[in-house]
Parts: sequence; C-alpha cells; structure tokens
Amino acid sequence: MIDEKLLAILVCPVSKAPLEYNKASDELFCKASGLAYPVRDGIPVMLEEEARQLTTEEKA
Repeated sequence: MIDEKLLAILVCPVSKAPLEYNKASDELFCKASGLAYPVRDGIPVMLEEEARQLTTEEKA
C-alpha cells in the first residue's frame, strides 16, 4: 500500500506526469509514458530500467 501523501508528490521520472497506484499488481503506473513502476516492500522503485511497458489495454 502506498501512502496517499507520497502518491500525491510522486511523478513519473520519464514524463513528469502524475502516477496512479494499482493495488492488484502493486505498481505505480503512468499513462503518459506507458510505464509501470514496481513497489517492493512498500517502496516505489522509480527507475526507468526497472519499469515495464503498459499493455494497450492498460493504457486505455
């Protein structure tokens, strides 16, 4: 779970757009850049090389 205050200030390091939290996959995702960043042990891993590409369905 990501703290709401932390989520409010985090942005995508690639696009600088706001992030959304997906509780089911435990990821922060950015529709602008099409990337999803993992959350490990409650800590967001905000590295582009650790992110995965969103699928077409996830971008919609």
